Amino acid sequence: MRTEDVLAACEAGTWWWDDDRGVVSLDAIAAQLLGLPRREVTITEATLRSCFHVEDYVAAHRVIQLSATESRIGEADLRVVTREGTVVRTVRLRFRPVAGPATGEGEPPASLLGMTFEVPAHPPRPSPEDWDQRRGREAFLLETGQALSEASTVAEVMRVIMALGMPGFTPDGVAVFGREGGQVQMLEYHGREADFSRLRFPMPLDADYPGAEVLRTGRAIYLSTPAEYEGRYPEAWPAIAILNRESWAFLPLIVAGRTIGCWLSAFDYHVDFTVEERALLSAMARLIAHALSRTLLQDTERELTADLQHTMRPSPAPQVPGMQMATRYVPTGGGLQVGGDWYDVIPLPSGRTALVIGDVQGHDVRAAAVMAQLRIALRAYATEGHHPDAILSRASRFLSALTAEEEDPRFATCLYVEVDPRSGTLDIARAGHLDPAMVMEDGTVVIRPTAGSLPLGVLPGSDYPTTRLILQPGETLLLCTDGLLEAGDRDMDTGWARVRKAVEGLSEMSLSDVADTLIETVRAAPPSAESPLGAADRDDIALLLLRRPVAPEAAGAAPVRRMVLTIAQAEPARIADARGQLSALLHDWPDPDRVFGAALMLTEVLGNVLRHTEGDAYMVAEISGRAGGRLLRVEVSDPSDELPHRRQPGELASSGRGLLLMDTLADAWGCAPRGRGKTTWYELAEVPEPGEQPEVEP
Repeated sequence: MRTEDVLAACEAGTWWWDDDRGVVSLDAIAAQLLGLPRREVTITEATLRSCFHVEDYVAAHRVIQLSATESRIGEADLRVVTREGTVVRTVRLRFRPVAGPATGEGEPPASLLGMTFEVPAHPPRPSPEDWDQRRGREAFLLETGQALSEASTVAEVMRVIMALGMPGFTPDGVAVFGREGGQVQMLEYHGREADFSRLRFPMPLDADYPGAEVLRTGRAIYLSTPAEYEGRYPEAWPAIAILNRESWAFLPLIVAGRTIGCWLSAFDYHVDFTVEERALLSAMARLIAHALSRTLLQDTERELTADLQHTMRPSPAPQVPGMQMATRYVPTGGGLQVGGDWYDVIPLPSGRTALVIGDVQGHDVRAAAVMAQLRIALRAYATEGHHPDAILSRASRFLSALTAEEEDPRFATCLYVEVDPRSGTLDIARAGHLDPAMVMEDGTVVIRPTAGSLPLGVLPGSDYPTTRLILQPGETLLLCTDGLLEAGDRDMDTGWARVRKAVEGLSEMSLSDVADTLIETVRAAPPSAESPLGAADRDDIALLLLRRPVAPEAAGAAPVRRMVLTIAQAEPARIADARGQLSALLHDWPDPDRVFGAALMLTEVLGNVLRHTEGDAYMVAEISGRAGGRLLRVEVSDPSDELPHRRQPGELASSGRGLLLMDTLADAWGCAPRGRGKTTWYELAEVPEPGEQPEVEP
């Protein structure tokens, strides 16, 4: 006699629950028992749910999940209802999990095979005490899930697990096992002091131990009595017997069908492990598994970040002979904490030192990889002895070729500075990066515009002109990426204002303290309306500070602000830069008219050099003295021996009024031969003396 005939004679139907497709296949008897037409049918899970009383379905679903997790036979009674909610009969479902085609060894089953038949008695409705206990366990699971979701490291997840007080029963010891290279390792244990040395961790994965079996099969193991433990695992029992425990639950920690660990709860009293208790433990195991998976990934990212940062950045304390230096790299607040920002300090064959700072487009692993390759290329070109402009030209061609075949080619901004420590000379080439800034001896920040070209990788044949600046004793060169300035309010001008305010009055602090202060201004910057995520949405920060120390004999003197600039005949547009830098140098002078007059006279003197000579203009502006009595002296030198002379321009003349302007605005001015060429100078006091007349030196 066939099995189907026996089941039909007993009015028992069969069904198949395909979890991958989300459908249930019923034979004719099973369909009739559920209130459907008596024929074979395939229905969705939603249709199946509508056939049962909601309370019974929720309870049965827990049993189904538990059965699937443990790969054991399950059973549940459910009331069949009509569309109007009238109970027509009670049926009993018996089922067992069956591995589907998508599952493999050690993975939980994907489907259920079962039978159903009618039972005469209705299942009793839960008592108020049962409902209170159920609500208590649900609240416990919610609180546990919240605590685990807030844990950011594996150690924090462990602390949450060990602090759990499960309703109805409390473990005497809790442990988490993991699989490492074909061996079982105890990752953490909390509870009553116990000696596990006889178990000899790490142990082979095929060892006769419940934790090893759970890691092999992905199925939970419940051992209610010592006799049951000894009977199933005789080899491990001698090491367990001395711990004086009565019951054990070993549950797999499964994420996306992969067993990542095993959770042990051991009890010093007898536990029956009822369906409700197993359901609670299984639910907790799922929460723990996802928390551990997330934090393990985060820990791996942190280790990767640390390794990348260690590999891609120069030594922790790079040096420039004869100068002071401080560097910082601060990763973004979210995602993988490494991106395309970098800095480098390169000793050159000439005895000079190169400073490099840059930012590769993007904030991902690819950006970090491109940055590493570009950094190596720049270091190679620099150590070959090329000039700054040639180094950036070669680097641009290298980056263009490196990313040419990508769908989204990367580009990079870069600032290359060649430093002569003896003279303080800075030869700068810039590829789309921020201009450098100078921090004067008294804390004044002045942006130093430099000639530049397109970012690296945009046009392989780009030329990168070089600008020469002088770092005076007591001054500090500030190089940074845009993350230092565009934090919070996302405004470059406001960012520079924040930097100026941060370094004000820090002239006596060490360079390391100044760097820390600048970083703190970014962390304290409030998020903007366009960037409500705040720190999580901020960019990386690379910061490099270089200070030329003051000679010992000059220490203690009044701080001096000095600006040195060369303007070539072919660069008349830089006169506007010079005027802006001089105004920034005079930012705290109380009389705006005198600041305007100083800038106007500078324009006149520089314009005369470029208009009436064939050489370049070399400018030095210096502010000496203390606040309230400071003096500005500006000198502009050129290679022409011809001294300026006064003229009497007519009303319609277009020139000839420059010296009259100097007479009117300057407190003193003059022009003197200086070797090959001459120097034109003028002076302005911070507060003019009453009735003061300009002093003219022929």
